[in-house]
Amino acid sequence: MPELPEVETSRRGIEPHLKNRQIQQIEIRQHRLRWPIPANLPALARGQTIRAVGRRGKYIILQLDEGSILIHLGMSGSLRICKPGSTAEKHDHIDISVSTAAGNQQKVLRLRDPRKFGCVLWIEGDPGQHKLLKDLGPEPLGDDFTADYLWQRSRGRNSSIKSLIMNSHIVVGVGNIYACEALFRAGISPKRRAGKISRQRYTRLVDEIRATLSEAIEQGGTTLRDFTAEDGKPGYFKQKLLVYGRTGQPCVNCERPIKQISQQGRSTFYCAHCQR
Repeated sequence: MPELPEVETSRRGIEPHLKNRQIQQIEIRQHRLRWPIPANLPALARGQTIRAVGRRGKYIILQLDEGSILIHLGMSGSLRICKPGSTAEKHDHIDISVSTAAGNQQKVLRLRDPRKFGCVLWIEGDPGQHKLLKDLGPEPLGDDFTADYLWQRSRGRNSSIKSLIMNSHIVVGVGNIYACEALFRAGISPKRRAGKISRQRYTRLVDEIRATLSEAIEQGGTTLRDFTAEDGKPGYFKQKLLVYGRTGQPCVNCERPIKQISQQGRSTFYCAHCQR
């Protein structure tokens, strides 16, 4: 699943091709994703200029003159920039064609979503008040996400610390990969109860969440790197992860084997010696 660094990488990748460009047309090949794409979306957006390409959590927001287009990549979605007339493949569900105000230099934003768990929705008014966004927690790289905030929200909670930092109502965008990595870097066991962790350790954890996500964004996330490849497909690579996916391999610190357990249906990777 694309996590915050992948989504932010996507946002940065498409922004130069979309910002201040006018939407010429929208072609919908598959209306039913996680929720139906509004049938009148092409009429609502046609002729409008994309004023900003923003992000809230794992949602990308195309802010137009009037209204916004909300995009979520779901479990398997990806965005890329294509040339007009490029052949759409089986899972390419929507094209948003844009041009400059002068009407030239057309480009196409294409959403591919094999599992159809993503979404493309229309929002009237303030996007932040939409039902999918209004109850989200602070951005992990924003000023509101602090050790004091996370410590306060953890008081009295018996859930694991990993569950806490993956709760989008507490903080957005800390998905499974980066939760495992940040907890390892902070030396905190993913099994430890959130309410039993000291304020001092939360200071370290917040710092490591910020650092882990920032480094991943700079490296282009764990998957995406190219939005305008000649074959129309995004390129892929894997950044060097310290614990995630390394079951049985030696810990980079103590050389004891990395363990894997299941928490709330997700795989957790950690070092039982280095994380307490």
